[in-house]
Amino acid sequence: MIGRLVTRLVDAQAGWARPFGDFNHRWLSALFGPIRPIKAFLNGTWLGHPVHSALTDVPIGALTVALVLDILGQTVAADVTLLVAVLAIIAAAVAGLADYTDTDGTARMRATVHGVLMTLSLVIFAVSLLIRAGNPADRTVPFVLLVVGYLVISTGAAVGGDLVYLIGTQVNRHAWRGAGAKWIALDLGGAADIPEGGPTRAKAGINGLVLIRNGDTILALHDTCAHAGGPLGEGTLVDGTIQCPWHGSRFRLADGHVARGPALYDQPAYEVRRADAGWEVRRAPR
Repeated sequence: MIGRLVTRLVDAQAGWARPFGDFNHRWLSALFGPIRPIKAFLNGTWLGHPVHSALTDVPIGALTVALVLDILGQTVAADVTLLVAVLAIIAAAVAGLADYTDTDGTARMRATVHGVLMTLSLVIFAVSLLIRAGNPADRTVPFVLLVVGYLVISTGAAVGGDLVYLIGTQVNRHAWRGAGAKWIALDLGGAADIPEGGPTRAKAGINGLVLIRNGDTILALHDTCAHAGGPLGEGTLVDGTIQCPWHGSRFRLADGHVARGPALYDQPAYEVRRADAGWEVRRAPR
Protein backbone atom coordinates (compact mmCIF):
# COMPACT_ATOMS: atom_id res chain seq x y z
CA MET A 1 0.00 0.00 0.00
CA ILE A 2 1.41 3.37 -1.04
CA GLY A 3 0.18 5.03 2.15
CA ARG A 4 2.25 2.72 4.35
CA LEU A 5 5.32 3.33 2.19
CA VAL A 6 4.92 7.11 2.48
CA THR A 7 4.48 6.78 6.25
CA ARG A 8 7.69 4.76 6.55
CA LEU A 9 9.59 7.23 4.39
CA VAL A 10 8.38 10.18 6.47
CA ASP A 11 9.15 8.45 9.76
CA ALA A 12 12.66 7.69 8.47
CA GLN A 13 13.31 11.45 8.47
CA ALA A 14 12.91 11.69 12.25
CA GLY A 15 16.69 11.88 12.79
CA TRP A 16 16.86 15.40 11.39
CA ALA A 17 13.19 16.42 11.46
CA ARG A 18 12.74 16.15 15.24
CA PRO A 19 15.62 18.47 16.26
CA PHE A 20 14.88 20.84 13.38
CA GLY A 21 11.21 20.88 14.40
CA ASP A 22 12.10 21.62 18.03
CA PHE A 23 14.31 24.50 16.87
CA ASN A 24 11.53 25.91 14.72
CA HIS A 25 9.04 25.52 17.56
CA ARG A 26 11.20 27.65 19.86
CA TRP A 27 11.55 30.63 17.54
CA LEU A 28 7.97 30.43 16.31
CA SER A 29 6.68 30.38 19.89
CA ALA A 30 8.77 33.44 20.63
CA LEU A 31 7.40 35.11 17.49
CA PHE A 32 3.71 34.34 17.95
CA GLY A 33 3.64 34.54 21.76
CA PRO A 34 3.34 38.35 21.98
CA ILE A 35 0.83 38.52 19.10
CA ARG A 36 -1.72 35.91 20.19
CA PRO A 37 -4.70 37.66 18.50
CA ILE A 38 -2.90 37.54 15.15
CA LYS A 39 -2.00 33.90 15.72
CA ALA A 40 -5.63 33.10 16.55
CA PHE A 41 -6.69 34.82 13.33
CA LEU A 42 -4.21 32.70 11.35
CA ASN A 43 -5.34 29.56 13.19
CA GLY A 44 -8.94 30.27 12.14
CA THR A 45 -10.62 30.77 15.53
CA TRP A 46 -12.78 33.52 13.98
CA LEU A 47 -13.78 31.17 11.14
CA GLY A 48 -14.35 27.99 13.12
CA HIS A 49 -12.18 26.21 10.56
CA PRO A 50 -8.42 25.98 9.98
CA VAL A 51 -7.34 28.82 7.68
CA HIS A 52 -4.31 26.87 6.50
CA SER A 53 -6.28 23.97 5.04
CA ALA A 54 -8.62 26.38 3.24
CA LEU A 55 -5.73 28.32 1.69
CA THR A 56 -3.86 25.25 0.47
CA ASP A 57 -6.52 24.56 -2.16
CA VAL A 58 -5.60 27.77 -3.99
CA PRO A 59 -1.98 26.97 -4.97
CA ILE A 60 -2.75 23.36 -5.92
CA GLY A 61 -5.54 24.52 -8.20
CA ALA A 62 -3.50 27.38 -9.66
CA LEU A 63 -0.51 25.12 -10.32
CA THR A 64 -2.71 22.61 -12.12
CA VAL A 65 -4.09 25.38 -14.31
CA ALA A 66 -0.55 26.72 -14.95
CA LEU A 67 0.55 23.28 -16.14
CA VAL A 68 -2.37 23.00 -18.54
CA LEU A 69 -1.80 26.52 -19.88
CA ASP A 70 1.89 25.79 -20.42
CA ILE A 71 1.02 22.66 -22.40
CA LEU A 72 -1.49 24.63 -24.48
CA GLY A 73 1.10 27.30 -25.23
CA GLN A 74 -0.69 30.06 -23.31
CA THR A 75 2.56 31.40 -21.91
CA VAL A 76 1.42 34.72 -20.43
CA ALA A 77 -1.59 33.16 -18.73
CA ALA A 78 0.58 30.33 -17.39
CA ASP A 79 3.11 32.77 -15.95
CA VAL A 80 0.44 34.88 -14.25
CA THR A 81 -1.22 31.77 -12.82
CA LEU A 82 2.12 30.54 -11.49
CA LEU A 83 2.65 33.90 -9.78
CA VAL A 84 -0.76 33.57 -8.13
CA ALA A 85 0.21 30.08 -6.97
CA VAL A 86 3.49 31.30 -5.44
CA LEU A 87 1.72 34.08 -3.54
CA ALA A 88 -0.92 31.60 -2.33
CA ILE A 89 1.79 29.20 -1.12
CA ILE A 90 3.32 32.01 0.94
CA ALA A 91 -0.07 32.91 2.44
CA ALA A 92 -0.79 29.26 3.28
CA ALA A 93 2.68 28.91 4.81
CA VAL A 94 2.12 31.85 7.17
CA ALA A 95 -1.12 30.27 8.43
CA GLY A 96 0.59 26.89 8.62
CA LEU A 97 3.36 28.28 10.82
CA ALA A 98 0.74 29.45 13.31
CA ASP A 99 -0.64 25.90 13.49
CA TYR A 100 2.88 24.44 13.63
CA THR A 101 3.48 26.29 16.90
CA ASP A 102 0.93 24.07 18.66
CA THR A 103 2.31 20.73 17.48
CA ASP A 104 4.49 18.32 19.43
CA GLY A 105 5.93 14.81 19.19
CA THR A 106 5.19 12.87 16.02
CA ALA A 107 2.88 15.59 14.70
CA ARG A 108 5.68 18.17 14.91
CA MET A 109 8.14 15.83 13.21
CA ARG A 110 5.75 15.13 10.34
CA ALA A 111 4.80 18.80 10.10
CA THR A 112 8.51 19.61 9.76
CA VAL A 113 8.87 17.21 6.82
CA HIS A 114 5.72 18.70 5.31
CA GLY A 115 7.08 22.23 5.71
CA VAL A 116 10.46 21.38 4.21
CA LEU A 117 8.83 19.83 1.14
CA MET A 118 6.57 22.84 0.71
CA THR A 119 9.51 25.23 1.06
CA LEU A 120 11.49 23.25 -1.50
CA SER A 121 8.59 23.41 -3.95
CA LEU A 122 8.28 27.16 -3.37
CA VAL A 123 11.96 27.64 -4.27
CA ILE A 124 11.52 25.56 -7.44
CA PHE A 125 8.46 27.56 -8.49
CA ALA A 126 10.25 30.84 -7.74
CA VAL A 127 13.19 29.83 -9.97
CA SER A 128 10.78 28.84 -12.73
CA LEU A 129 9.04 32.19 -12.35
CA LEU A 130 12.33 34.11 -12.52
CA ILE A 131 13.33 32.35 -15.73
CA ARG A 132 9.93 33.07 -17.21
CA ALA A 133 10.31 36.76 -16.33
CA GLY A 134 13.24 36.94 -18.78
CA ASN A 135 10.86 35.88 -21.60
CA PRO A 136 13.14 33.05 -22.85
CA ALA A 137 12.70 31.71 -26.35
CA ASP A 138 12.98 28.16 -25.05
CA ARG A 139 10.64 27.51 -22.13
CA THR A 140 11.66 23.90 -21.56
CA VAL A 141 13.57 24.55 -18.33
CA PRO A 142 10.84 26.61 -16.57
CA PHE A 143 8.25 24.02 -17.65
CA VAL A 144 10.31 21.11 -16.31
CA LEU A 145 10.80 23.04 -13.06
CA LEU A 146 7.04 23.52 -12.83
CA VAL A 147 6.48 19.78 -13.26
CA VAL A 148 9.15 18.89 -10.68
CA GLY A 149 7.78 21.45 -8.24
CA TYR A 150 4.27 20.09 -8.78
CA LEU A 151 5.44 16.59 -7.86
CA VAL A 152 7.23 17.90 -4.75
CA ILE A 153 4.27 19.96 -3.56
CA SER A 154 1.93 17.01 -4.17
CA THR A 155 4.13 14.85 -1.94
CA GLY A 156 4.17 17.59 0.68
CA ALA A 157 0.38 17.84 0.48
CA ALA A 158 0.10 14.09 1.09
CA VAL A 159 2.27 14.40 4.20
CA GLY A 160 0.20 17.37 5.34
CA GLY A 161 -3.00 15.41 4.81
CA ASP A 162 -1.67 12.65 7.06
CA LEU A 163 -1.24 15.23 9.81
CA VAL A 164 -5.02 15.52 9.85
CA TYR A 165 -6.28 12.11 8.78
CA LEU A 166 -3.58 9.96 10.40
CA ILE A 167 -2.38 12.02 13.39
CA GLY A 168 -5.56 14.03 14.05
CA THR A 169 -4.00 17.50 14.08
CA GLN A 170 -6.63 20.29 14.06
CA VAL A 171 -9.46 17.76 14.38
CA ASN A 172 -12.34 18.50 16.75
CA ARG A 173 -11.76 16.12 19.65
CA HIS A 174 -15.53 15.86 20.15
CA ALA A 175 -16.58 15.32 16.53
CA TRP A 176 -17.98 11.84 17.25
CA ARG A 177 -19.42 12.58 20.64
CA GLY A 178 -23.20 12.25 20.53
CA ALA A 179 -25.47 15.01 21.81
CA GLY A 180 -27.76 12.77 23.85
CA ALA A 181 -30.83 13.81 25.81
CA LYS A 182 -30.61 11.29 28.63
CA TRP A 183 -29.70 12.30 32.18
CA ILE A 184 -26.67 10.37 33.45
CA ALA A 185 -25.51 9.93 37.04
CA LEU A 186 -22.51 12.07 37.92
CA ASP A 187 -19.60 10.24 39.52
CA LEU A 188 -17.77 12.55 41.91
CA GLY A 189 -15.08 10.02 42.68
CA GLY A 190 -16.23 9.39 46.24
CA ALA A 191 -16.91 13.02 47.17
CA ALA A 192 -20.14 13.62 49.06
CA ASP A 193 -21.06 16.71 47.05
CA ILE A 194 -19.80 19.05 44.36
CA PRO A 195 -17.37 21.39 46.14
CA GLU A 196 -17.60 25.15 45.88
CA GLY A 197 -15.37 26.77 43.29
CA GLY A 198 -13.38 24.59 40.96
CA PRO A 199 -12.40 23.36 38.54
CA THR A 200 -13.48 19.97 39.88
CA ARG A 201 -13.21 16.79 37.85
CA ALA A 202 -16.02 14.25 37.64
CA LYS A 203 -17.28 11.52 35.31
CA ALA A 204 -20.56 10.90 33.52
CA GLY A 205 -20.34 7.42 32.09
CA ILE A 206 -17.24 7.34 29.89
CA ASN A 207 -17.03 11.13 29.69
CA GLY A 208 -14.78 13.16 31.94
CA LEU A 209 -16.21 16.51 33.00
CA VAL A 210 -14.93 19.64 34.67
CA LEU A 211 -17.29 21.39 37.09
CA ILE A 212 -17.36 24.92 38.48
CA ARG A 213 -19.73 25.70 41.33
CA ASN A 214 -20.90 29.07 42.62
CA GLY A 215 -23.57 28.41 45.21
CA ASP A 216 -26.52 26.81 43.46
CA THR A 217 -25.09 27.54 40.01
CA ILE A 218 -23.08 24.64 38.61
CA LEU A 219 -21.45 24.85 35.19
CA ALA A 220 -20.00 21.82 33.45
CA LEU A 221 -17.87 21.29 30.36
CA HIS A 222 -16.18 18.24 28.92
CA ASP A 223 -12.73 17.82 30.42
CA THR A 224 -10.96 17.11 27.10
CA CYS A 225 -10.04 20.28 25.21
CA ALA A 226 -11.56 20.31 21.73
CA HIS A 227 -8.33 21.72 20.28
CA ALA A 228 -5.68 19.13 21.11
CA GLY A 229 -7.07 17.01 23.94
CA GLY A 230 -5.63 18.98 26.85
CA PRO A 231 -7.04 18.44 30.38
CA LEU A 232 -9.28 21.39 31.22
CA GLY A 233 -9.56 20.06 34.77
CA GLU A 234 -5.96 21.20 35.22
CA GLY A 235 -6.70 24.60 33.71
CA THR A 236 -7.37 27.97 35.29
CA LEU A 237 -10.49 30.12 35.54
CA VAL A 238 -10.23 33.48 33.76
CA ASP A 239 -13.14 35.95 33.58
CA GLY A 240 -15.94 33.44 33.14
CA THR A 241 -13.85 31.07 31.02
CA ILE A 242 -11.59 28.12 31.62
CA GLN A 243 -8.13 28.17 30.07
CA CYS A 244 -6.52 24.99 28.77
CA PRO A 245 -3.09 24.38 30.33
CA TRP A 246 -1.59 23.13 27.06
CA HIS A 247 -2.04 25.89 24.48
CA GLY A 248 -4.05 28.54 26.30
CA SER A 249 -7.41 28.13 24.55
CA ARG A 250 -10.30 29.55 26.55
CA PHE A 251 -13.91 28.37 26.61
CA ARG A 252 -16.91 30.15 28.13
CA LEU A 253 -18.13 28.27 31.16
CA ALA A 254 -21.75 29.15 30.45
CA ASP A 255 -21.99 27.45 27.07
CA GLY A 256 -18.57 26.10 26.05
CA HIS A 257 -18.09 28.56 23.19
CA VAL A 258 -14.52 29.40 22.19
CA ALA A 259 -13.44 32.66 23.81
CA ARG A 260 -9.78 32.56 22.72
CA GLY A 261 -7.76 30.46 20.28
CA PRO A 262 -5.97 28.51 19.10
CA ALA A 263 -9.07 26.31 19.55
CA LEU A 264 -11.43 26.35 16.57
CA TYR A 265 -14.33 24.34 17.94
CA ASP A 266 -16.66 24.84 20.90
CA GLN A 267 -16.42 22.69 23.99
CA PRO A 268 -19.36 20.39 24.87
CA ALA A 269 -21.34 21.90 27.75
CA TYR A 270 -23.57 19.98 30.17
CA GLU A 271 -26.66 20.70 32.22
CA VAL A 272 -26.51 19.66 35.87
CA ARG A 273 -29.38 18.79 38.19
CA ARG A 274 -29.81 17.23 41.61
CA ALA A 275 -31.78 13.98 41.62
CA ASP A 276 -32.91 11.68 44.41
CA ALA A 277 -29.83 9.49 44.02
CA GLY A 278 -27.39 12.38 43.62
CA TRP A 279 -26.25 14.67 40.81
CA GLU A 280 -27.06 14.05 37.14
CA VAL A 281 -25.90 15.65 33.90
CA ARG A 282 -26.80 15.66 30.24
CA ARG A 283 -25.29 17.26 27.15
CA ALA A 284 -26.62 20.77 26.72
CA PRO A 285 -28.28 21.50 23.34
CA ARG A 286 -26.46 23.86 20.97
